[in-house]
Amino acid sequence: MPHSVSLINTVAAGLGLALVLGFLAARLRLPALVGYLLAGVIIGPFTPGFVADAEIAAQLAEIGVMLLMFGVGLHFSLDDLLAVRKIALPGAIVQMAVATLLGGALATWWGWSLGGALVFGLALSVASTVVLLRALESLGLLDSFTGRIAVGWLVVEDLAMVLVLVLLPPLAGVMGGKTAVADAAPVWQTLGLTLLQVGGFVVLMLVVGRRVFPWILWQVTRTGSRELFTLCVVAAAVSIAFASAALFGVSFALGAFFAGMVMRESEFSHRAAQESLPLRDAFAVLFFVSVGMLFNPAVLIERPLQVLAVVGVIVVGKSVAACALVLLLRYPLSTALTVSASLAQIGEFSFILAALGVSLGLLPAEGQSLLLAGALISIATNPLWFSLIGPLQKWLHARSSLARSLTLRDDPLAELPVSTEAKYLSRHVVLVGYGRVGRRIAAELAAHDVPFVVAEQNRELVEKLRAEGLAAVWGDAADPAVLIQAHVARARVLVVAVADAMNVRQMIETARTLNPAIETVIRSHNEEEARLLSEEVEATVFLGEHELAQSMARAVLSRAAPA
Repeated sequence: MPHSVSLINTVAAGLGLALVLGFLAARLRLPALVGYLLAGVIIGPFTPGFVADAEIAAQLAEIGVMLLMFGVGLHFSLDDLLAVRKIALPGAIVQMAVATLLGGALATWWGWSLGGALVFGLALSVASTVVLLRALESLGLLDSFTGRIAVGWLVVEDLAMVLVLVLLPPLAGVMGGKTAVADAAPVWQTLGLTLLQVGGFVVLMLVVGRRVFPWILWQVTRTGSRELFTLCVVAAAVSIAFASAALFGVSFALGAFFAGMVMRESEFSHRAAQESLPLRDAFAVLFFVSVGMLFNPAVLIERPLQVLAVVGVIVVGKSVAACALVLLLRYPLSTALTVSASLAQIGEFSFILAALGVSLGLLPAEGQSLLLAGALISIATNPLWFSLIGPLQKWLHARSSLARSLTLRDDPLAELPVSTEAKYLSRHVVLVGYGRVGRRIAAELAAHDVPFVVAEQNRELVEKLRAEGLAAVWGDAADPAVLIQAHVARARVLVVAVADAMNVRQMIETARTLNPAIETVIRSHNEEEARLLSEEVEATVFLGEHELAQSMARAVLSRAAPA
């Protein structure tokens, strides 16, 4: 029996307590992350009782960071980002700048250095991708256009934070912190060398890695061994992250992110994500536990006003800035409120940046505790903000002329042109959504000369459809004005091809109020949801898995059934 079991003690205590507190948090309808962070607080050095090994926990957290960022890279789609680039790119950059200014102003008021204020503001400006993905998935919004905007927004934030993590060490000396090297080289030389190293790594991964690593994954897959496949995926994530830090001087996070990106080029990327998910989740839990160990609960008693100010920047400052930006870019109020709720929290990148800031002597230890307190409170309250989107929107429409004007404002894309042919105005099909499913439906309708009008929330897509000669209106089909402009009152069929469980009932209610005889066809991903929709709104509901199974069964029977 070995005498030193610090690793076993840390893993057992961390995972065991995280399971209990995560379960309790889920029962209270809070994100499980709150339970994981609290587990770290309990086994940390600032609370009585058992204290886990902080050094081992930190190393386990590094593995958690690698696997988390590997997962982000696996799900990162350049096409999805480009589809929402006109809102996600400027929105994320401006919102990060506003949050950084707000957080930096607070830190300066408290007497911190310029470097500490900058790190603190940047840590407040970026939201948790993990929290967002889980929230959107639970609400059925992950595949909606609004969901893609929120995810694209956070991907831009993540990429910006990766750049910050790369540039901060060489610039630390200029901002009053510790330099990363012993000899004081000129700032421009250090910065140039760092960017050259990062650029070389990125080029190597995109040019060589995109060809080599998918090929390796294919060779391992041919062995038929599931264990080897899982080992290949995990080894790629950890090895590339370590090699990138050792050879190019970049962070583990950036190396793991690009490992995921190059693995995505393989046709087995989906399987790679599935196979690595359990290990990724386990180490992600240890990452959040290790972050909780750094939190000193005394900050809630000693600095309550500072904690409230931090939460105010996260929940109010960031959300108001994001909402205003989305509305300025002429997107619907519902999209603005959803994006605002998505950003009303901070997470993993904030923790990573805070730890780096402390190690470089830029951020004071109290700043890390304030960030952790803000993260705990904002993550715990995030489901509440999502639940208030619908009631708040109705309340604003009922009492605010400005809210109604934002919904009904004059926009050439929000109504069909006067020159629209008569066949698109009567006895036609109203198609809500022009995504992967909507495009295929539209192609079939066009092949059979069935006229249709598309209702879509993506402005760029509506512009493209009109340029191609198709009838399309821009806006959220849950808003009656959009369906009115699509002439649903005289349509034959309403087809809801978007995965938006929250608003589909409202769309059908509006359509049947305007046109009681209209037929409705809906898509669904959830069997229980499909059953409820077919019973409540008397619509024809297509469940993805059911239709796939039927098509496959027909193909099998055509080949295997006796003559």
